[in-house]
Amino acid sequence: MADFTPEELRAKILEYLQTKDKAKNRDIATAIGANKKDVDKMVNALANEGLVEFLYLGTSYVTLKK
Repeated sequence: MADFTPEELRAKILEYLQTKDKAKNRDIATAIGANKKDVDKMVNALANEGLVEFLYLGTSYVTLKK
């Protein structure tokens, strides 16, 4: 697992989500090589900023806000 600065992690998550319709936090963490706990925190911060939103389709996903 790589240690990213918050800015790097934020950029990597947003970049990854541009390639997917929706993704689980676990899948994001695996794809970018980050700790899931760090991804969870950053995704919540991005949701608070209005950049991403959560989808609940039997399980929770995250997607870029349209």
